[in-house]
Amino acid sequence: MGTIKINKLSFQYDGMLHKLFDQFSLNIDESWRLGLIGRNGRGKTTFIKLLLGNLHYQGTIDTTVVFRAFPQEVSDPRQKTQDVLLTIAGLESSELWRIQVEMDQLRLSDQVLNRPFDTLSPGEQTKALLAALFTDDRCFQLIDEPTNHLDVEARAVVADYLKHKRGFIVVSHDRHFINQVIDHVLSIDRAKIQLFAGNYDTWAAEYQRETQSEIEEKQQLQQEIKRLKSSAEQIEGWAKRAEAKTQKGRKSDLHARLDKGFLSHKAAKSMQRSQNTLKRTKSAIDEKQVLMKNVDTVVPLTMKDEQPHQVHLMQVNQIQVGREGRILNQPLSFDLKRGQRLVLSGANGLGKTTIFKALMGQRDLIVNGTILKSPSIKISYLSQDFETMCGSIQAYAVRFGIELNTFLNTLRKLGFERAAFDEDLGDLSMGQKRKISLARSLSEAANLYIWDEPLNYLDVITRQQIQDLILKHQPTMLIIDHDEAFIEAVKTGPLLKIQRFESN
Repeated sequence: MGTIKINKLSFQYDGMLHKLFDQFSLNIDESWRLGLIGRNGRGKTTFIKLLLGNLHYQGTIDTTVVFRAFPQEVSDPRQKTQDVLLTIAGLESSELWRIQVEMDQLRLSDQVLNRPFDTLSPGEQTKALLAALFTDDRCFQLIDEPTNHLDVEARAVVADYLKHKRGFIVVSHDRHFINQVIDHVLSIDRAKIQLFAGNYDTWAAEYQRETQSEIEEKQQLQQEIKRLKSSAEQIEGWAKRAEAKTQKGRKSDLHARLDKGFLSHKAAKSMQRSQNTLKRTKSAIDEKQVLMKNVDTVVPLTMKDEQPHQVHLMQVNQIQVGREGRILNQPLSFDLKRGQRLVLSGANGLGKTTIFKALMGQRDLIVNGTILKSPSIKISYLSQDFETMCGSIQAYAVRFGIELNTFLNTLRKLGFERAAFDEDLGDLSMGQKRKISLARSLSEAANLYIWDEPLNYLDVITRQQIQDLILKHQPTMLIIDHDEAFIEAVKTGPLLKIQRFESN
């Protein structure tokens, strides 16, 4: 049985103040089903790139296994999906059946093969790329966020597939999904990297225990620091008063001079003890602060939601949308009222995102039906399309007309590292990019928030922050997402189920 041997691995991107990996060593068995877990920006995707040899690093990575990665790069998305997948899988046209077998297991229709790849929905693209990846089960697969854009049914299909595979690393923040498929966890936190045998629940229980222990230790330290500083200040104050008192004595009195010298010496010693106490206190603070780097403090988020004066914000009547001459969905109707949070639900490819685009004003997508909304309503739209971000954070804020300090403060609350503020947005991880667009939406004054899969690429801690924020502020929202726990917590009414259009 082969292994992946990592020895003293160190890496940091140009311009970073601290290393993402510092003298990191680990042995991975090629039979493991390993889940990679950690907050966005901590190096999960970078770790995969290092294994693939795409980045220059210090240390060694020795292995006999062949790596294959998801998602794969599509050089020309305008090509037919069939040609794209054959190229990625390294197969001849006569071997297309191998891809079709995987597509069938992923419940992806063969009809997509003749369509240009860039016309597929994000969910369909994900399934297609997974099908190409899974045609070769001899490789060690590096799978980065396979559940993004997948509906609940598709996630169950992929989970069932991976449960019967051996030898892969998967990055996912879908707790239910990852619990089913992994037998080891590699956790990348602020100050350390840990390996656990077990699934997500195994890691979560240990992480919570360690975090609580360190929080209690921090509280004890803060109390000790406060006591020591108070004591040191009292000693320092007494010494200064004693020194000042000697100045009032009689200069001609030898005894007084001796007493003054004695008191001055005593004051000096008191001052020295005070300084030593403060020095020890500061040393203790520094030591404990190093330990506390591993604790992810969750700060409550805020949003600039404004309650509208209208009761009915949007009335949709029998709307149907289409692409390339095809009608996607059965007629959909709903009346969105102030304070409601309605969720569009349905399988990939049924037009949920297309409906959102139509609601945002792309009327050419509407085949039938009407949309009524007040022109005075302020809408904050969170799109799926954020991967092409580039430029500085400051320029991004100017582009969307949001207050920079509010924007940066929201990013910090989302766990965004300060060092990343100076990076080009194009160099950020997908999770960091999603946080950029999310923070932008939260910084916009709005009566209505239309969010298309807001949790994609976001870590578990951030997902909980978003859920808590919505429940606290109770904004009016339209949402598309496939995280069952999140949807159940935030929705205020029945799901708006999208049905596939079937022509007579």
